[in-house]
Amino acid sequence: MSEPQANTKPAIELTSPLIELPGVGPRKAKQLAALGLTNVGKLVAHLPSRHEWHEPTQPIANLSEAAQSSAVGEVTATRLAGRYPRQRLEAKLTDETGSIDLVWFNGGYLRHQVQPGVHLRVQGRVASFNHRLQMANPTFDIIPEGEDGAEPQAPKDAALDRRLVPVYPAGEGLKSRAIADAIAAAIAAGALEHIDDHLPEDFRKDRALPFLRDAYRMQHAPHDEEELALSRRRLAYDELLMLQLGVQLRRAELRQEGRAIALRADEALHERILSRLPYTPTPGQLAAMSELAGDIGQNTPANRLIQGDVGSGKTMVAAYAMLMAVATGHQAALMAPTEILAEQHYRSLQQMLHKADVRVVMLTGALSAAERQAILADLIMGHADIVVGTHALLTESVKFKSLALAIIDEQHRFGVQQRAALREKAGETIPHTLVMTATPIPRTIAISVLGDLDVTTIGDMPPGRLPVHTEHIPKASRSWAYERLKHHVAGGGRAFVVAPAIGDKTQQLELVESDDSTEEGAEKEPLIGVLDLVKELENGPLNDLRIGLLHGRMASAAREAVMERFRSGEVQVLVATTIVEVGVDIPGATCMVIEQADRFGLAQLHQLRGRVGRGAVPKGLRPECLLIAEPATDIGVERMKAMTSTLDGFKLAEVDFALRGPGELFGSRQSGALPLRVADLVKDAKLLELARRDALNWVVRAPGLGGKAHEVIRRRVLRTVGPWLGLADVG
Repeated sequence: MSEPQANTKPAIELTSPLIELPGVGPRKAKQLAALGLTNVGKLVAHLPSRHEWHEPTQPIANLSEAAQSSAVGEVTATRLAGRYPRQRLEAKLTDETGSIDLVWFNGGYLRHQVQPGVHLRVQGRVASFNHRLQMANPTFDIIPEGEDGAEPQAPKDAALDRRLVPVYPAGEGLKSRAIADAIAAAIAAGALEHIDDHLPEDFRKDRALPFLRDAYRMQHAPHDEEELALSRRRLAYDELLMLQLGVQLRRAELRQEGRAIALRADEALHERILSRLPYTPTPGQLAAMSELAGDIGQNTPANRLIQGDVGSGKTMVAAYAMLMAVATGHQAALMAPTEILAEQHYRSLQQMLHKADVRVVMLTGALSAAERQAILADLIMGHADIVVGTHALLTESVKFKSLALAIIDEQHRFGVQQRAALREKAGETIPHTLVMTATPIPRTIAISVLGDLDVTTIGDMPPGRLPVHTEHIPKASRSWAYERLKHHVAGGGRAFVVAPAIGDKTQQLELVESDDSTEEGAEKEPLIGVLDLVKELENGPLNDLRIGLLHGRMASAAREAVMERFRSGEVQVLVATTIVEVGVDIPGATCMVIEQADRFGLAQLHQLRGRVGRGAVPKGLRPECLLIAEPATDIGVERMKAMTSTLDGFKLAEVDFALRGPGELFGSRQSGALPLRVADLVKDAKLLELARRDALNWVVRAPGLGGKAHEVIRRRVLRTVGPWLGLADVG
């Protein structure tokens, strides 16, 4: 591997504008700038999206069927076929030895580039169609005419040996080849010599990592697949190391940025709080309470994640912590992602604390102006002890007299910035922060994204919870699913029916995590909406049952009225969107039917399934979840198999992660996508573990990455993951 040479810096700099590169004129520089490539450094960092093997060109007469091949010739005929917008462009490419047919499906837009008289170099797989050789969807380069109308000349590299060619993310009017030429010009001008490596030489050699400038050269001009693998490993490791260093710096910052209020934690208070709870906690809940009390009993800000499967009792643990805050003379806030979940928490706390001298209030966007002002006044005066709310808690007008504990439920629905915004409500002190999730988090996610949190897992379930029988029902047997639902209602149970959309003109989805129809090869089936589904069921298979409707665009009062009728049994079947996914606790519900179940992620299906079997089940019934689905992809099939084979949410989380990657576990709706371009948390799990160990050791040796020796890596951590983690001021 090459090492940096002293005093050999070339004239070109990483900060040099692209106009200074040979072959990059004003027009091309503007096109590159539209992709965010405004200087040489950014251009070199623009990595290929993939690499293709390019074959040496051959005479057309020598091309053979089923082979990946390349040829050069003149377009002698073209035509558009098919109907707009799915037109295909057909062309004939001819050289002195023969001709081959070319076709670009959905390629009508190419008609202005591929015209008779144009010379092309094409690359693709050769097949036989109608007794002629054909290339379908070949990649191509247009060969420009020579000077003074001379015969066009093929690119100089056209006849070279088989080689790997990078394919770059491109933009309108700018093809991958043009980007490759600009990058080649930058490398030829010595741009890579300016790349300083932030990893010490011995450190790199111990981990078999190439020098950073070599890794970039291998990406842009690889000699073979071994070089590609080596360079990818280095660049993926760098991304994971930057992330892990950033997480560790964030963790240290949270513990050093201020003081928290040490909450009362003694045996007498422990027993007093337990006496207020509706049932005796499980061993897992007691262990979580003990860990949490140890955290929030200190004046160092706690930052803990409580995860547990559906129904494991996380809300009881949260209530325990909030009562610790109130008993110490301070306030607690609980933030939920939806109004229906906030309402559920509010109702549960009111029932739990109805004999206690504790005032619980709720703050959501559905309140009138007068109601909101009254609650805001009570919070700032200290007349309200616990507030339950939605995102409305984050608005600037919400202030507290003494916020000591902030709890965020279903934390994957919120981003890093939302957690920080709630913490800032405490004023001079930092509130202890507890985040909860019933979506078990795979280890790779926990250590890469939530590394600033201590993690507590509730592993047991409340006594009496029955397993939910889960069955995949093909669409042809849909009527049987509704017969099962009617059997449950006749036996004294209640039932949910869930669909992915509301069903108006917009077919609005409500927090559906997955959609197999977007995957390659899947046919898009119209979404089933609850508005249409209610009418179908009322006039069809469930016409003798009392049906209610629930979705997120209903007014808060209307939603609560429907839920109350469902709890009481006045409504026997609730047809709903995924608004019932979390927080809905109907002890009498024994059956759930999920329409188009293949349109949901595993974590979401598991959450929905957790809404049934939460109480005593009438004799002769068993809790059931029926998944009506006709999955169009392999991933959809695997989801159905996983759901019917296990009730373990932690196992399902690992399967879901392997099938579709991180998904919404990052809270990316608010915080932006995870800053990884090369690394893959599924494929690179071992590399992530290595990066985590190295980052932990690094921050132990150099807290805050301080000192001149760590200046380069500190700067790169701040630039790459600082904004994502809120680390702009570190160092």
